[in-house]
Amino acid sequence: MAEAAPKQRSPAAPRPVRCIVKLGGAAITNKGELESIDEESLRSACAQLRQAMSDGTAPEKVRGMDWSRRPGDPADPVVDAEGFAGMAGLGLDSNFVVVHGAGSFGHFQASRSGVHKGGLHSTLVKAGFVATRISVTSLNQEIVRALAREGIPSVGMSPFACGWSTQRRNLASANASQIIESLHAGFVPVSCCTLGS
Repeated sequence: MAEAAPKQRSPAAPRPVRCIVKLGGAAITNKGELESIDEESLRSACAQLRQAMSDGTAPEKVRGMDWSRRPGDPADPVVDAEGFAGMAGLGLDSNFVVVHGAGSFGHFQASRSGVHKGGLHSTLVKAGFVATRISVTSLNQEIVRALAREGIPSVGMSPFACGWSTQRRNLASANASQIIESLHAGFVPVSCCTLGS
């Protein structure tokens, strides 16, 4: 009797998420200082995540993916296009999702305006919602940059833009399609877990 061939997953078929990682806001920001990132803690967390994602074939040298120029940078970013072009793959299992807290970002704006209580019909709450989103999305961008500097193909996603919302502190609607699509394309989605943001 012939043995059945092992069932193989189609390359087009989505894989299950390997890990959801939560970066606590208090761990990656300076909680007592408004909109201040703890750079060393964030760098360390991203390096540890890269190590956890490594499939054993990752190159020794990290090829960063943050090719943007930040205010105050003295020179243009280093872009290793030839290095990336010559790679067969990244050597990472990118089937991870990263969520993060707000820490010293967003809480000030939300508490001053009452966003956490709901009521977007109020002008103050609406203004506070905008201010909170600006603050939290700036943190999200910095986390994506830190992951990209570690060679992790990450993309920032807002729960609000993805169709997630809360009502009376309970989840009112959720749509994971953008997260699933980004995972399927080989990206690591990064989202703030504060659903009102």
